[in-house]
Amino acid sequence: MRSRDKILCWTYGLIAFAALIATWSQNIRFFSRSHDNGGWDFLKACYANPAAGSITNDILLLTLAAWVFMVVEARRLHIRYVWAYIVGCMLIASSVAVPLFLLARQRKLARQSSIEQRF
Repeated sequence: MRSRDKILCWTYGLIAFAALIATWSQNIRFFSRSHDNGGWDFLKACYANPAAGSITNDILLLTLAAWVFMVVEARRLHIRYVWAYIVGCMLIASSVAVPLFLLARQRKLARQSSIEQRF
């Protein structure tokens, strides 16, 4: 793997790790409050005011676009288990799952590039 590919893979991995910490530290804080009723209160908080609603809609639509990209790229490059990245967006965070998909994509591209260079 070329150094450019390694740098990209490490970058995607670090972003995913930072996103995991950033999102789940807040999720844990939210769900540990005694007066919250789980997912329904979380969803209501996402639309608590116009600013929160704007960010929520932005993230949802960006995630939808990312899913389309992931499915198309997974089919084109024969990346397995694309469904796991989509489920990861829903259960963990899009900011974690999308960089992990990009990491897998970069590794696949690097492998294909090294095979093509041999021939």
